[in-house]
Amino acid sequence: MPPSEHSQKPTSIRWEIFILMLILGTINYVDRASLAIAMPHIVADFHIEDARVIGWLNSMFFWAYALMQIPCGLLADLLTPRTLIVTATIIWGAFQGLGALCGGTTSFAFTRLGLGVAEAPVMPAGAKLMGNWLTPNERGRGSMLLDGGAPMGTAVGAVIITSLIAVFDSWRSAFLIAGVGTMVVGLVAYFFIRTRPSEHPRVNTAELNWIESGTKSQGKAEKFRLREALPYLRQRNVLALVCGWSCYSWVFYGLMTWTPLYLKDTYGFDLKSMGTAVAIMFFLCFVGQQIGGIIADKWRKAGGKPNTVFHTLFAISAVTSGVCLWAVTQVSNHMAVVALLTLALFPLRWASVYWSVPGLLGAQSKAGTICGTMNFCSNLTSAIVPIVVGMIIQATGSYYGAMMFFTVAAIGYLVSSLAIDFNRSMEIGSTPATQPDGNAMETKAS
Repeated sequence: MPPSEHSQKPTSIRWEIFILMLILGTINYVDRASLAIAMPHIVADFHIEDARVIGWLNSMFFWAYALMQIPCGLLADLLTPRTLIVTATIIWGAFQGLGALCGGTTSFAFTRLGLGVAEAPVMPAGAKLMGNWLTPNERGRGSMLLDGGAPMGTAVGAVIITSLIAVFDSWRSAFLIAGVGTMVVGLVAYFFIRTRPSEHPRVNTAELNWIESGTKSQGKAEKFRLREALPYLRQRNVLALVCGWSCYSWVFYGLMTWTPLYLKDTYGFDLKSMGTAVAIMFFLCFVGQQIGGIIADKWRKAGGKPNTVFHTLFAISAVTSGVCLWAVTQVSNHMAVVALLTLALFPLRWASVYWSVPGLLGAQSKAGTICGTMNFCSNLTSAIVPIVVGMIIQATGSYYGAMMFFTVAAIGYLVSSLAIDFNRSMEIGSTPATQPDGNAMETKAS
C-alpha cells in the first residue's frame, strides 16, 4: 500500500539503482558495439577481404556470451547480484582494453570471447535485482532501464568511438580508453549497489515498506536445484519467452553489428556520417524503449489486463519493425533508408518487458535461471546471425538478403510474443504462483 499523507515520504533509491544499471548497461554496449563502429578501420588494419571473416569476428562475443548465460543464471540465483555485477564490469573493461594490443584477427577474436564471458552475468543478476527492488507495477519501467543500455550504449558508442578514432586517428586508442573507463565505473558501482533494499543505508522505512508490500507475495528466493529448473523448459510460457527473445535478438543484434558497414558499403557513408546516423537510430530506439515501459506500467496501473497490455505492445513492436525492414529493401534514397531503420528500431526494444515476465508470473525465485536460459538461447542465435549475414553478403554481393532475413525474424518475434499467456503462472514445484497483480492464482497444468 502506498504511504499515507502523514507517513514518512519514501526515498527513491530503487530508481537510482536502476539508473546506475542503465549506465552500466550503456557502457556494456559501448564496449560491445565498438567493434561494429570501428570495423572499417579494423578491416583495413588487419587486411580483411572476406565478409565471412567479419561475420566471425562479430560473432565471437556472442558465442562466449551465450555459453555463459546458463552458468551465470545459476550464479545469479546462488550468489549476490552486487558481487556479480561489479566483478563482471571490471573484467570486461580489461578485455576491452586488451583488444587494443592485438596484432591480428586470432588474438583479437580471443579478446572478444573474453568480453563475452565477462559481460554475461549482468542481465541475469539485474533481473534478480529487479525482483528484489521493484513492485510488479514498476517492472515495466525497470525492465526498460535494465535493458535500455543496449540502444543507448550503441548510440553513445557511435559518438564516443568515432570521436576517439577521429581525435587519435586510431581505433586502438579508442578501445584502450573505453576499457579503462569501464573498469573505473565498475569500482564506483561497488559502493552504491546493494542486493536487497534492507541492505542499503539510504533506503528509509517508507520506501522499504512500499517495496516489501509489493513483493512479499512472491516469497523468498530458493537455492537453485537443476532437477527443479528443467521442467520449466516444458512450459509454454517459458518456450514462448525463449523463442520470442531469440527472434527479437536476431533483428536487434543483426542491425547493431552490420548497420555501420551497410551504410558505408551501400551508400558510401564516411566515418562521421556513419557515426551520426547510427547514433540517431539507436538513441531514438532508447527513447522508444522508455516510452514503452511507461505505457506498460501506466496501462497496468489503470487496470489493463496483462494479456491485452503486453500483447498489444509486442504486436506494435514486431509489426512496425518487420514492415520497416521490408520497406528498406524497396527504396534507394539513403535518407529514406536511415528513416526506415530508425522507425524499425524505435519500438523494437519493447521486448525488454520479457525480463520481468518470470517475476510477473510467479517465478521470481528462479528468475535468474529462467532469464539466463532465455538469454543463452537468444545469444546463441545472435552468434550465428553475423556469420549467416556475412555468408549472404559474400555470396550475393548485397544486403537485400540480410534485410529479408531480419524481416522473417520479426514475424517470429510477433508469433512467439502472442503465445505468452499472462493468465497462466510459471509453476514452481507445488507452490502456487502469483498473477502480475500479486494475487494468488491456481496453478494450471502446462
